[in-house]
Amino acid sequence: MLDNNTIQQLKQYLTMLEGPVVFRASLGTDENSDKMREFLLEVTALSHLLTLEEVTGTRKPQFAVDRPDYASGIIFAGLPLGHEFASFILAVLQVSGRVPKISEEDYKQIEAINDPLHFETFISLTCQNCPDVVQALNIMAVLNPNIRHTMIEGGTFKEEVEAKNILAVPTVFLNGVEFSSGRGTLTQLLKKIPTNEKKEFKNRDPFDILVVGGGPAGASAAIYAARKGIKTGLLANEFGGQVLETLSIENIIGTPKTQGTKFMAEVKQHVEEYDVDLISGEVATSIQKDDLVTVNLENGANIQSKAVILATGAHWKNLGIPGEDEFKNKGVAYCPHCDGPLFAGKDVAVIGGGNSGIEAAIDLAGICRHVYVLEFLPELKADKILQERLAGIENVTVILNAETTSITGTDRVESLTYRKRETGEKESISVAGTFILIGLQPNTKWLENTPIALNNRKEVITAADGATNVAGIFAAGDCTDSRYKQIIIAMGSGATAALGAFDYLIRQG
Repeated sequence: MLDNNTIQQLKQYLTMLEGPVVFRASLGTDENSDKMREFLLEVTALSHLLTLEEVTGTRKPQFAVDRPDYASGIIFAGLPLGHEFASFILAVLQVSGRVPKISEEDYKQIEAINDPLHFETFISLTCQNCPDVVQALNIMAVLNPNIRHTMIEGGTFKEEVEAKNILAVPTVFLNGVEFSSGRGTLTQLLKKIPTNEKKEFKNRDPFDILVVGGGPAGASAAIYAARKGIKTGLLANEFGGQVLETLSIENIIGTPKTQGTKFMAEVKQHVEEYDVDLISGEVATSIQKDDLVTVNLENGANIQSKAVILATGAHWKNLGIPGEDEFKNKGVAYCPHCDGPLFAGKDVAVIGGGNSGIEAAIDLAGICRHVYVLEFLPELKADKILQERLAGIENVTVILNAETTSITGTDRVESLTYRKRETGEKESISVAGTFILIGLQPNTKWLENTPIALNNRKEVITAADGATNVAGIFAAGDCTDSRYKQIIIAMGSGATAALGAFDYLIRQG
């Protein structure tokens, strides 16, 4: 089941085991159970510290990752392959005794949980956002005996997915009640636990430069600022930004091909090599400039700095039509790689004829029964090479000059309605899912009532050095009026803003 390259890599990781681990597997006579048995036998053959026991469990197939004398609370229901293979390796190492690398604050919060918590996370193996949630909840189970976590692979347990009406991944249930949906870090998930004591935010002394945002622009700005030897902070709700939702990246010069999550993990490691105070899991709500720049936080605290670089990025733009909010995660989706497998064999629609929309349609066509592409303009906007690839796919229908007006259903998406812009006539299409890919919206709503100038697209207006109209406040990346929204351009603008801010500090004496 595992190729030679994977086996060699796994062997290297297994040399890091600190104690014995037993896989307690609940298996049947079905094909999925046979695959899991084969997988576990191949893995246990690689180390004398690994053993396999077959037991009776609530699901088949599933296996727990335990110590011989202790149940860790970590269970994998379905094969942890694809993006979840890393989750499996980390779980094995941590159960063996290796301490997870997390902040002291998060560690204390996990230890303080006294209520019994059973998390269940429904995932797809193509979802690049799911491992963050799976790994975070596994860490919680490893560190606290009151916590259990089961990863459930949706393709293996389709009936359970249908019964729970799950149309987006990762979806997490806590003690049988839906707890969260979508990407989340350990810090963010800990904030949502109702029984958990919240950590107290530690006030910082004023920074020389504070970067707000943890995407490519923010990371670049932080590195360039820290290299100047000045006190640098980086504030982000979640490090990685929009890039975490990008499956394949093929235009980073010097890196022919990578994935969004892998790329930003490497970027974070680079940032951590410098003296940068990473403040994660916190959200900025307002900003003002007096002698210092003050950034107010959602938790009621504030951070001050001599200069601030805004690098808050952007998010997928909404259509703003009836049904979009009502059916979010119930058929309305924005990530075909994550949620596409949940619509296998069904009809879906993609709204948007740009590169993102056409790439989504091409991917979904290999999974779904039929894909409808609706484009507002009289022609597709995607690159020619993508349009040519799309034209050769039989189960895709392109509808041009189509204004999507509503999404309807009962407890999930059942259809969408669009208006033919040439005639005004309305048409409906029966679909199980609607993927909305119509471009990006800058994350600047929190700046709308501040003196910082925004253009009509709500982008921060910047000068050549990244300066805004407010002295001491700079901006970079996709939240600005930069004409092109690309990772490499965002990184360049982050460096520019950091150099501009440093020059500003010098001139201030």
